[in-house]
Amino acid sequence: MSRVGKLPILIPQGVKVEKKDNIVTVTGPGGTLQENIHPDMNVIIGESEVRVERPSEGRMHRSLHGLSRTLIQNMVTGTTDGFEKKLEIVGVGYRAEEKGKAVVFQLGFSHPIYFVPPEGITIAVAGPNNVSVKGIDKQLVGQVAAKIRSFRPPEPYKGKGIRYEDEHVRRKAGKAMV
Repeated sequence: MSRVGKLPILIPQGVKVEKKDNIVTVTGPGGTLQENIHPDMNVIIGESEVRVERPSEGRMHRSLHGLSRTLIQNMVTGTTDGFEKKLEIVGVGYRAEEKGKAVVFQLGFSHPIYFVPPEGITIAVAGPNNVSVKGIDKQLVGQVAAKIRSFRPPEPYKGKGIRYEDEHVRRKAGKAMV
């Protein structure tokens, strides 16, 4: 039995969960999210909780059980609290600033990088070296944060680049003087 899949999903006040065909829709104070759940998974919506059940103990059904439950849980959490990823910019002269809807990154290249976030994502620049990506869709927040990090990933010698706030960069020794 999937230990994740059998846990019920509690529905907080102000959140509405609906299922039509294979599409589960969650509406809350933050917005509305939809997810296509595998047709074999049985989603049971109660008054205060949602349960996901599987038809058999087969390998595929066991793996889909936990996945389906987690996707619905992330939608409920996203529409109530939202998700946030924080990034740090490390390096002399490396910085970010907001210009309208776009964020401009100076990362040691000959040109600045202009990044316009997709719909549903807000990027806040708290100081020149701190950027936070916020939104209700956990997948999209992680994808946008990874895209920003890919502009200049941290390098192992001096640690310069864009990293997640809690990321540890393994450092290498430089040239050995003999």
